[in-house]
Amino acid sequence: MIPETMSAVLLTGHGGLDKLEYSDDVPVRLPKSGEVLIQIGAAGVNNTDINTRIGWYSKAIVSDTNIGGAEGFQKVDEEDATWTGEAMSLPRIQGADICGEIIATGNGVDKSRVGERVLVQTMQPQENLLPFTCATVGSEFDGGFAQYAISASKHTYKVNSNWSDVDLASIPCAYSTAENMLHRASVGAERVLITGASGGVGSAAIQLAKRRGATVIALASSSKFNEVLSIGADKVIDRNSDLLAELGEDSIDVIVDLVAGAQWPTFLKVLCRGGRYAVAGAIAGPIVELDIRTLYLKDLTFFGCTYQEPQIFQNVISYIESGEIKPLVAKTYALKDIKIAQQDFLAKKYTGKLVLIPPSVKP
Repeated sequence: MIPETMSAVLLTGHGGLDKLEYSDDVPVRLPKSGEVLIQIGAAGVNNTDINTRIGWYSKAIVSDTNIGGAEGFQKVDEEDATWTGEAMSLPRIQGADICGEIIATGNGVDKSRVGERVLVQTMQPQENLLPFTCATVGSEFDGGFAQYAISASKHTYKVNSNWSDVDLASIPCAYSTAENMLHRASVGAERVLITGASGGVGSAAIQLAKRRGATVIALASSSKFNEVLSIGADKVIDRNSDLLAELGEDSIDVIVDLVAGAQWPTFLKVLCRGGRYAVAGAIAGPIVELDIRTLYLKDLTFFGCTYQEPQIFQNVISYIESGEIKPLVAKTYALKDIKIAQQDFLAKKYTGKLVLIPPSVKP
């Protein structure tokens, strides 16, 4: 039996943690044609959840995400504060990671899907729009910070695994982002530098680069060296160190960057001639200084990585099922404690993912 209401966290506007409102009286929507209804087992916490809440994607914001992470920014242009550069429909249920079980299907969806344990593709291509157009779970439509969620059946993937819901919920956003960056840059058995290596995407990128045969050099805080090495990194360097002194010029084939910020010009110096740079985040600040001569005289290639071809998420599912990757969950929280979870996320004291668990559904 599908209840009429559920527990969920509503984002009521762009701003600080006060914009997150936990409610036990949110209507449960039934699936329409081509959709499924998922009972959520767990949902991971991601940078994009915080970035969307504070309106960091707006071009009016030029600082790093932590500055406004808890309190928000004084000025946000709400008209361009989302992944798509358009205004968000509010209130919104955020949560880019969804793991759960299909409990109902809409017209046109095989009813045999009921009972499947599933993950939902985070970045969803919009085939009827311009090329490279995509929508994001928890931004352009409601996500996983709730007991139930609606998803398009074609973007909802069955997963055969003995992992827990918590473990599976740590995967969709982080691992698909990392896999997309590595895929775009055609990473193989070469030297790869990964920034933000102790975070969700960074730790995923380490595992995924290693399965491609890469030698991985990771940037992280010194307190997390052992943890990052245990994930599979071949070498870890303090994120505040002099990279030229540590690595030398023209020493890296590919940079997988999630940080940007003031250190960014040095990244191009350590890249070899013909090197590739893939980026899907800028938590240390989105505005960087580029000497265009470095770009063309070294024949560098840049990849901005947001849109994901369908094969990216399919790859991630196959890696789970074949045991080629492992989950890295640092801590779990009750859904009602989302503000504490996001504060801990911003403090960056953990290696890996933080995961929220919704209240158990009453029979």
